[in-house]
Amino acid sequence: MRRWLPPLLALALAACSHPSAPAHAPAPASAASPSASPSVHATVADAPVLPSGGTTVVRATGPRFLLYARPGPGARRAGALAATNDWSQPLWLPALSGFVDHDGTTWFRVRLPIRPNGTTGWVRGDQVATRVLHERIVVDMSAHRLRRVTDGRTADDLSVAVGAPSTPTAPGRFFVWARVPTGDPAGPYGVFVLGLSGFSNVITDWLGGGRMAIHGTADPRDRGHDVSHGCVRVYNPQMQDLTDVPLGTPVWIHA
Repeated sequence: MRRWLPPLLALALAACSHPSAPAHAPAPASAASPSASPSVHATVADAPVLPSGGTTVVRATGPRFLLYARPGPGARRAGALAATNDWSQPLWLPALSGFVDHDGTTWFRVRLPIRPNGTTGWVRGDQVATRVLHERIVVDMSAHRLRRVTDGRTADDLSVAVGAPSTPTAPGRFFVWARVPTGDPAGPYGVFVLGLSGFSNVITDWLGGGRMAIHGTADPRDRGHDVSHGCVRVYNPQMQDLTDVPLGTPVWIHA
């Protein structure tokens, strides 16, 4: 994260931070104690509905995700979340679990891109579309490595920069919330930004509250060092290879 904003991102992204809350900002549904596919994978009550391979991600079929604190018959809405991010890109939320209740309604517990990190909520299967992703990103902060894993195989293994001691990168399980070309490869965000669902644990007063990102850098000397304001910096030539990472892709950041 950096405080200075290039013109293209000034209206919506403050480095690793989120812009002002969207019109349909959600109330947290519950606090966590983390190729196309049919939307329902089982038809009997209480049966699991997630496939054994890949990550099921869900997209709202209406203008908002309707969130529920608890699933099942008689569930009451606990909040709502805009179905798109600030670039009008559809949000795809990873599902952590799912089942069909005794009334025949499918439910998914999903990660939410709001504070606090790790917040989850429930959505109804008849209010979302689904697909299954077969890739993920893993960031090992102590090794300063980013791995992109596709179909169980490492497609990219990159040297990266992470947060400085005073502004560390927050560990946790997140997902790709936005995909934004910068139009300024020499700028502080390099060629491209993958906005994440998670937030810095120490930066809260920047525009949007300190949302983290994986973004480019024109300086190869950043690699292997703790120098950012919480974002993961990838040297531009390698960041070019990450521009096709799908929305909703799981991102695991660990020490």
